[in-house]
Amino acid sequence: MTEVNEILMSVLSTIRVPRPGDRVHKDECAFSFASPESDGGLYVCMNSFLGFGSKYVERHHVKTGQRAYLHITRTRKTQKEDDNNSGSGDPPKKKPTRLAIGIEGGFDVEQEQYEEEVKVVLFPDRQEVTSEDLASMPDVVRERVSLSMAGLLAADSVSHTLQVQQWDGEVRQESKHAAELKQLDNGIKIPPCGWKCEVCDLQENLWMNLTDGKVLCGRRYFDGSGGNNHALLHYQQTGYPLAVKLGTITPDGADVYSYDEDDMVLDSKLPEHLSHFGIDMMTMEKTERTMTELEIAVNQRVGEWEVIQESGTTLRPLWGPGLTGMKNLGNSCYLNSVMQVLFTIPDFQTKYVSNIDKVFNEAPSDPTQDFKTQGDQVGIAPRMFKALVGRGHPEFSTNRQQDAQEFLLHFINMVERNCRSGMNPSEAFRFLVEEKIVCQQSQKAKYTQRVDYIVQLPVPMDQATNMEELQEAERRREEAESSGAPPSAAPRAQIPFAACLAALSEPETLTDFWSSAVQAKTTATKTTRFASFPDHLVIQIKKFTFVKPFFDVSIDVPDTLDLSSLRAMGQQPGEELLPEVAPLPLVTPDVEVKGILGSHGNEEDDSLYSPLLSPVLDDSTVSQLCEMGFPLEACRKAVYYTGNTGIDAAMNWVMGHMEDPDFSAPLVLPGSSSAPGTTPTESLPEEHLVTIVSMGFSRDQATRALRATNNVLERAVDWIFSHLDDLESMDVSEGGRSEGGSEASREPPPGPRVRDGTGKYELFAFISHMGTSTMCGHYVCHIKKDQQWVIFNDQKVCASEKPPKDLGYLYFYRRVVE
Repeated sequence: MTEVNEILMSVLSTIRVPRPGDRVHKDECAFSFASPESDGGLYVCMNSFLGFGSKYVERHHVKTGQRAYLHITRTRKTQKEDDNNSGSGDPPKKKPTRLAIGIEGGFDVEQEQYEEEVKVVLFPDRQEVTSEDLASMPDVVRERVSLSMAGLLAADSVSHTLQVQQWDGEVRQESKHAAELKQLDNGIKIPPCGWKCEVCDLQENLWMNLTDGKVLCGRRYFDGSGGNNHALLHYQQTGYPLAVKLGTITPDGADVYSYDEDDMVLDSKLPEHLSHFGIDMMTMEKTERTMTELEIAVNQRVGEWEVIQESGTTLRPLWGPGLTGMKNLGNSCYLNSVMQVLFTIPDFQTKYVSNIDKVFNEAPSDPTQDFKTQGDQVGIAPRMFKALVGRGHPEFSTNRQQDAQEFLLHFINMVERNCRSGMNPSEAFRFLVEEKIVCQQSQKAKYTQRVDYIVQLPVPMDQATNMEELQEAERRREEAESSGAPPSAAPRAQIPFAACLAALSEPETLTDFWSSAVQAKTTATKTTRFASFPDHLVIQIKKFTFVKPFFDVSIDVPDTLDLSSLRAMGQQPGEELLPEVAPLPLVTPDVEVKGILGSHGNEEDDSLYSPLLSPVLDDSTVSQLCEMGFPLEACRKAVYYTGNTGIDAAMNWVMGHMEDPDFSAPLVLPGSSSAPGTTPTESLPEEHLVTIVSMGFSRDQATRALRATNNVLERAVDWIFSHLDDLESMDVSEGGRSEGGSEASREPPPGPRVRDGTGKYELFAFISHMGTSTMCGHYVCHIKKDQQWVIFNDQKVCASEKPPKDLGYLYFYRRVVE
């Protein structure tokens, strides 16, 4: 023990006692999914409090020189099943009464019982020190080491904090419409019971509009029950924003939905608003399930195999490399499904898995906050990864269910940001789309290209092959409603994949198109084609729309796909192009301008006016566009780029550029170095410049981004990543070409980097969804591995017997190499 004493004395100054606010990672390895329950346990650095599996602790010691680690190993206790844990994977018998996590009455956070063993391990020889050994050591050693051990064991781990993070799905915000809601004096009085929809006579899932008292049915659910969307359609026709769910009104409140805010809300004046239509809130009794109770019922079912359409089949569990399940961290099945698929793609494996030695060597002092490091977190419980990827995002940072497609795009965006130099695995999905617009009056064409990552495939319901069955079911449903009988389950619409593909490729008619060839409004057709084919193609089935939250459809998605016929051909021989609309002439400092104000100054004070930065815009056209709800800067761009030619041309420009990443960014004039409202170089915040430069950009590029976004760092970062191709033309060195150089001296910016090849693909994975919308319910994925379909249902990984390929939401294809 003398040698151990000496080692501990020599490293005593590096052994810390955790303080309030320290991040203690004692449940998960910073570089893999190892935990105290894994073989070899977990080693927690007694200086940085980072955790490492047995595979990485030696490397950390070599890299940092740290020698003392708290070694934690846990073995699961055998325990009897109780009312809170059936052990079968089914929902707990103690049913939740609140749509919440970590709150009394909410969903239980998984708590398992373990036998735990802890000791201090000294590297490089892995000498072990137990609590009993410390008792015979000098006081100064025993006290410091014992305090550190006790502090580490008592501290809440970062993973546990994330796991039990309180979330109350019932907490709602006051509606912006509640205080000043206008109610019509139309004499309508609503009885306390006996309601029915004023359009279809439905007697359940009824909503009363708080503006005009109309009683209408709610949205239709995925199984055909619910309503017929009449309340939603009424809002679309009138704009009356608030509705209350009849049957949920009690003296304590009621379900109030804001169509404009697209969320359940609070109405502090609800008693007054109900009284306007003769409803005494204090005498009402609850007769229907609230929206919270309906969502709880959905969440209660999400662990059952029936939800993924492979019920009645004994599924064979699988394990091994590439077959590791992922724990559901509350409502993280959308993340689990997406990440399982992504990490079967060679680009992502190479970047984040095969390259793990390089990732480790280049990791910062706290790898839990590093995106490149956490890209390897595809193991049992990716809490650190979820926290990092969702940080700062209004939705993905919560425990709420999310849309898998939106998360995929969010993750691709993060990959783009963090792969400024070196290999970028998101290039596997990137492709170019060509849009061709043909003026039907002049037959002249216009071609534009944009970058995309996902193909959104429309669902033409009118092309169902079982239309007669669907019509008969609708007739029976109407009869059941009129007789008061419960509706039977609706049949699933059978839609041919070929019909979906035809709907994607057929020309779209544009009415009120402003043609630069005829200088007037006319009709045009828009055709969309692939200008390049990616290595991996993602197809989203558009089952969800604003009008109808869920299409219950079966689509015969093929195992192989040939899209060669959809390749763009570009301008054809003899085809004339629509004339480009010349932008407004730039006003330069050499031109004296009097009495004309741009976006600065006013008639009395012209001191803020800068002729260089302010083009002469038609204020009335800008105002008209703003009144339609479009962002101010987008409206200014529309007027500028259509040459002040009127509202029709500007509106056409807006509709054609709404998907641009910089649609709402400030107008940056060609040849100028900044945008309206920006400040000179010397006033740029130095700390913002340093932050952006640290991400791999030059100071010139950082300056341009900050000038374009009024020095707002977050917007500047978004702006710079949406202008990568334009920025490529700038010299990346700080001493290179200045932003203020003349346009003529610059080379044209290169196009975005895309891979291209044949348009022939094979299906290798798909993500399925069950629920009333993408924001609730459950996601699972199926992946084809070695010619065997495998189902990944959070932690459960099994050989799939009946992969429901016709019911998918996102489909993943890879190019067939000929």
